[in-house]
Amino acid sequence: MIETTDIRVDYGDVTAVHDLTLSIDSGEVFGLIGPNGAGKTSLIRVLATLSEPTYGEAVVAGFDVADNRADARRQIGYMPDLAPVFKDLRCWEFLDLFAASHGIPRADRRRRIEYALERVNLTGKRTAMAGTLSRGMTQRLVLAKTMLHDPAVLLLDEPASGLDPIARVDLRNILRDLAADGKTILISSHILNELSEFCTSIGIMEKGRLVLSGNIDTIIANINTHRRYTVETIGPVAAAADRLATHSGISNIEPQGDRCTFESTLTDAETAAVLAELIQGGIVVRAFFERRRGVEDVMMQVGASEVS
Repeated sequence: MIETTDIRVDYGDVTAVHDLTLSIDSGEVFGLIGPNGAGKTSLIRVLATLSEPTYGEAVVAGFDVADNRADARRQIGYMPDLAPVFKDLRCWEFLDLFAASHGIPRADRRRRIEYALERVNLTGKRTAMAGTLSRGMTQRLVLAKTMLHDPAVLLLDEPASGLDPIARVDLRNILRDLAADGKTILISSHILNELSEFCTSIGIMEKGRLVLSGNIDTIIANINTHRRYTVETIGPVAAAADRLATHSGISNIEPQGDRCTFESTLTDAETAAVLAELIQGGIVVRAFFERRRGVEDVMMQVGASEVS
């Protein structure tokens, strides 16, 4: 659904994007990660047909964004970082303005507007002035504007920037619903733990280069063969730590209080046998679980330490 080949973006003597090749399948939720200045916005603006690359090709929903700009735009919903709203318009008026700009027939606009407001949970704010909305509600209004023309591809540049935790959860749930409807979503963000909860694939950018991309679960599995576990016991955990230390596949054992963390290269069956051994040895185990690695672990592994 999104395909780039050797995209390069120069601003004078500064190269923002270096020969970037990327492929995103239909229905994917792709998280584009990187520090400020990594080139994320420059790439998204090329995909949104708002900037021309120095060279290279970009295809969105089957349309070359340079040669078939109008056709590509009909398939794209673009949400920039800190998108402005017209504060002196009511929410429905704001959406009606953009529905008209997309060429949606007047007879169909009301239905599209009501649908978009419902999808972003803003039906109750239909007649509210856009300037009175909170930051989170404003972001939801802009997202409603972005999906008015029912685009196949959503390009969202830092949509959760500045949102409080509750507003981020609301936004995440909305994006999950859109993905379930088959939309292809490219989202850039610094909120790493948020991305790992709903993205199907990720790409990591540093200094204009795509240093890693692919299915998120596959990447997490490949960056480190060591799995991280925690065992909690009733009473001191020292005895459990001593038993864990007898296994060659277990390392980095860190006991503290009634909790012990460790890394392991054991299979699931071997790990289950270790747990059974602890219990049979008289250790009262209250909890035993694996800590799933997330996007932040990937970032640290590949060295992108600038990301906040």
